[in-house]
Amino acid sequence: GTINQYQTPFYDGVFCRDGVLTDTSSQVGVQAQVFTIVNDESYYYPDLMRGMIVDGDMGSDIAMYTGSTTGTSRDNTICSQYSPITWQVDRKCQLVSASTFDKMCADMMSQRDDMTDDLYAHGSRELVSDHLAADNHERRRGRQLLKGRHSGDQK
Repeated sequence: GTINQYQTPFYDGVFCRDGVLTDTSSQVGVQAQVFTIVNDESYYYPDLMRGMIVDGDMGSDIAMYTGSTTGTSRDNTICSQYSPITWQVDRKCQLVSASTFDKMCADMMSQRDDMTDDLYAHGSRELVSDHLAADNHERRRGRQLLKGRHSGDQK
């Protein structure tokens, strides 16, 4: 919640002060949503940069699990030094207007730190092998919490 909250590279934004973190799994989290971008202003959300959209069905069916920071430099051999991190992922692909992303990019360019390196699409890392993945996958629908035994549990 500071003026320096949004920084590039990512590690700068998460760990901008030494000695603050004592338990990454409870202090650092990632929220994720997948979008289909449409040319329809009825799907405009003006503040996408501030976090997950929670509105109606958006952000209501969440998969929660333990993971780590991301990036194409991490794989089954080279792990992130910052883990575990709690992930909360919206299971449904949501619709947003193209102008939502235009506004998010404008917001990113107005930050105190230079976020130019985050204004383009990035690659994704290789999926982690099952034997290395956490087995604490949880699914939360609304206020109900259901627990699964592995990350592939869809029930």
